[in-house]
Amino acid sequence: MPAARKIHYLHRIETATVALAAEWVAVSVRAKGTAGTPPLAGEEWMSGPWALLRAVKQLSGALASAQEDFKSLRQSLPVRSTISGQLAVQVFPAKRWDRLLMNGIRAEVWLEPGAELEIGSTYRRTSGNGGRLDLVLGAGNVSSIAPLDALYKLYNESSVVLIKLNPVNDYLRPILEEIFASLIEDGFAAIATGGAEIGNALCNHPLVDAIHVTGSTTTHDAIVFGRANGAHRSRINHKPITSELGGVGPVIVVPGPWTEADLNFQALHIATQRLHNGGFNCIAAQVAVLPANWPQTPALIAAIRRAVNDAPDRPAYYPGARQRIDKFREHYDTRRKAGEHADRVIILTPADVDGDPTLLFSEEAFAPVLAITQIPGDDASAFLNTAVDFCNQRLSGTLGASILIHPDTVRELGNRFEQALASLRYGCIGINIWQGAGFLLTETPWGAYPGNTIDKVHSGIGKVHNTLMLERPQKTIVFGPFRPFPRGLLHGCGLLPLPPWFVSHRSAHRVGQLLFEFESQASLFKLPAIFWNALRS
Repeated sequence: MPAARKIHYLHRIETATVALAAEWVAVSVRAKGTAGTPPLAGEEWMSGPWALLRAVKQLSGALASAQEDFKSLRQSLPVRSTISGQLAVQVFPAKRWDRLLMNGIRAEVWLEPGAELEIGSTYRRTSGNGGRLDLVLGAGNVSSIAPLDALYKLYNESSVVLIKLNPVNDYLRPILEEIFASLIEDGFAAIATGGAEIGNALCNHPLVDAIHVTGSTTTHDAIVFGRANGAHRSRINHKPITSELGGVGPVIVVPGPWTEADLNFQALHIATQRLHNGGFNCIAAQVAVLPANWPQTPALIAAIRRAVNDAPDRPAYYPGARQRIDKFREHYDTRRKAGEHADRVIILTPADVDGDPTLLFSEEAFAPVLAITQIPGDDASAFLNTAVDFCNQRLSGTLGASILIHPDTVRELGNRFEQALASLRYGCIGINIWQGAGFLLTETPWGAYPGNTIDKVHSGIGKVHNTLMLERPQKTIVFGPFRPFPRGLLHGCGLLPLPPWFVSHRSAHRVGQLLFEFESQASLFKLPAIFWNALRS
């Protein structure tokens, strides 16, 4: 199908998403038990309809240049060479609205070594995938995962898709069927629900040509090998399979001249990276890697404890959460202290990183469990190098990591900082911003660092999102301001106030809805309300 005709379906998806967004959010907060805490609806606005609407508009814009082989799109993307010789493509901000609403945030995509800037190879083929049917196995935690994965298969790979929703959020089926109605009516998409038995039947159905799964390595290995663990496994499903499987995400804190206000803000930042969506994010931070020799480390740990304990209460809606929390609590023999939250666990690990890997370093908790570990390093450069090696070698998974670093320290490190980024083997890296922003900015490719295999799948194989259709992406790097407005303005960090995805944001629900409405129809007249509510954090 020509790209121009494909855009027609995107317009219909856009219209339906706008019409159904409020209902989408309402059913999500009811299902997760957060309806009684209005600000938490902001998470659903941003990681649900807002993310999908952004993707649809990005795809429409990219496909508009398909007729001239994406020449105008290529020319609009700033490209530079990194210290490792790779090409880095700046994909955000791209519009003046981006610079206004997300001031201080930028994102670039590093291509694989030797790769040139190429876009949309699917649209240069004389024939597409020949009617290939891809099964998309959705996740139960974030409501935009399944529709975004489906869009990638439909538009980046020209497949048709069967979406199998997870039982945890299969309440979304009526809404998603309306949003994708035009594609469903014309035979390009379908949506199914059901448990493991249905999923297994679909994975092995002769009409399914390829599979994409978002979930755990246990689920992936059960599909491919028929069982999750054990040596000498024989593959029973030989279909092409791509995946996004999470992992043990780190947040690296680089020592520097932090003020008390910096410590408190970044402690809240770390708490958000763990507790957003109740802790049920594959991209959640699980291990905070702190400098053992930094005098401010004890104060930061105390601030993290306060931020975690003060975060809004919410039910542990995801199946098995309480059992996983108890497993970690019992394994580390942690005792709750007075004032600590019953369903949130902070575990201080030994400073020695040369011993055997701990449970927290090797197993994704997928629950509000946070480890704080300290590693040596006499200065920022030595610590950062040690931290990069620690994350690459000791932590399971390669999906995402974040680094919190003072701007003065970045300048002090110079090229050594970019060299550390080049060495860090993660699919998405956030600099002074939660790497989850790389999920929301759908122009950025999303998935594990390349190199995993079916036998050792770790955080998965392949990328999704990538609405600009970049070829051979290796990693996404998102940069954010070290300080929020107004402190950020005084120190040259930009105009972004407390981000609305922070768990403590008191107006997140209003900001999320207003951002969605702005995305649906941009207007200068909508900006004052967004800024006003953003500042009421």
